[in-house]
Amino acid sequence: MTEFIPAAKPLIGEEERDAVDRVLRSGMVAQGPEVAAFEQEFSAHFVDGRPVVAVNSGTSGLHLGLLAAGVGVGDEVIVPSFTFAATANSVALTGATPVFADIDPVTFTLDPAAVSAAITERTKGIMPVHLYGHPARMHALAEIADDRGLALFEDAAQAHGAAIDGRPVGTFGAFGMFSLYPTKNMTSGEGGMISAADDVIARNARLLRNQGMERQYENEVIGFNARMTDIHAAIGRVQLTKVDAWTEARRRNAAFLDAHLTGVVTPVVDEGARHVYHQYTIRVPEDRDGFVRALKDEHSIGSGVYYPIPNHRLPSLARFAPGLDLPVTESAAREVVSLPVHPSLSEGDLERIAVAVNALAGAGS
Repeated sequence: MTEFIPAAKPLIGEEERDAVDRVLRSGMVAQGPEVAAFEQEFSAHFVDGRPVVAVNSGTSGLHLGLLAAGVGVGDEVIVPSFTFAATANSVALTGATPVFADIDPVTFTLDPAAVSAAITERTKGIMPVHLYGHPARMHALAEIADDRGLALFEDAAQAHGAAIDGRPVGTFGAFGMFSLYPTKNMTSGEGGMISAADDVIARNARLLRNQGMERQYENEVIGFNARMTDIHAAIGRVQLTKVDAWTEARRRNAAFLDAHLTGVVTPVVDEGARHVYHQYTIRVPEDRDGFVRALKDEHSIGSGVYYPIPNHRLPSLARFAPGLDLPVTESAAREVVSLPVHPSLSEGDLERIAVAVNALAGAGS
């Protein structure tokens, strides 16, 4: 039987297990010295030394980041609809309104022109998503934000190590958020990291994650329990030592697919952008769902559709966008397929993927 190639494969080794065991033996398993060390190391590794705040999930990171930056009831934040629902959910959870804008058809990230058209007198900020590991067009979005007096926030959940002209994502906005979910380019088991532009936002986020306290029982604001544990931080610290090699493997795998796939629309990388290939996402213009089924059933290759239902059509979020038409988003939702690109792939796996995709694409032409 042909071995199945999964769409994603978390990499957990003996070093991570040993780190967890070390923490368990220490007796300090809640937020403690491992979290503090992880924050410092993550900051140095990914965001040029910006203040970083560890939290218990990526969604918590977006939610607390927005609150820490002053977003609240009556505000609007412009977001893409073509993303995981956590992006818009985090805005709604602050009491603000997510305003959906269309995407660029090449990068799948927020279209600056669509953002400009969506600005109102209530707009507080713009929150692009660095989708699939490709940076959003931050220079253009920053220019819009500066011209209109708006804040810029970054959903960098999928973009550890991505950059524009050498500047890392997570350093452009008032805050950036990186997810540490198991399928991301690196993981802590679960968790998120908030990269703050200044110490005020960082302190606000620290208060909010810890019931509003900096000192025990001296609650300054109403907060949450969104702390990361030392167990999770210990895993993340080990993964930090491996993520660069994994990223280069993803980029090599993507280059192989670029060179060998035919009959489908392969990813395009903006000039000056560093894509870290959390996903390798192609377009299949005809019968995408049939393509996905055949890839699995006939070729034993997994894939993913991220995302089949745009946020503005989800039952939970549609009330924010009655009658909204986002044609580029709708087209992407019908056509995208993410192929395996993870570091565990062998050359034989990559060859199998290319042969299968080309055969299916040829059969559909």
